[in-house]
Amino acid sequence: MPVTAYIMIKANTGEADRLRDDIEALDGVEHAYIVAGDVDIIAKVSVESPGEVKDVAATKIQGIHGVEDTQTYIAMD
Repeated sequence: MPVTAYIMIKANTGEADRLRDDIEALDGVEHAYIVAGDVDIIAKVSVESPGEVKDVAATKIQGIHGVEDTQTYIAMD
């Protein structure tokens, strides 16, 4: 059963547009939205396991230059 997660991303100033495109290009990321509020981008991820969520969030997204911080929320249903 697929795992859906939402990753809240804080971007360095002026980087949100570029980061959204880079994040949307990653395997497992369905959409990345620029938002107003405490974070700059919310990415919706759909993968096969919680381990893959960790790989997308902690390795791929946090590895992109310009990403300041992330928080990950796994959907429960």
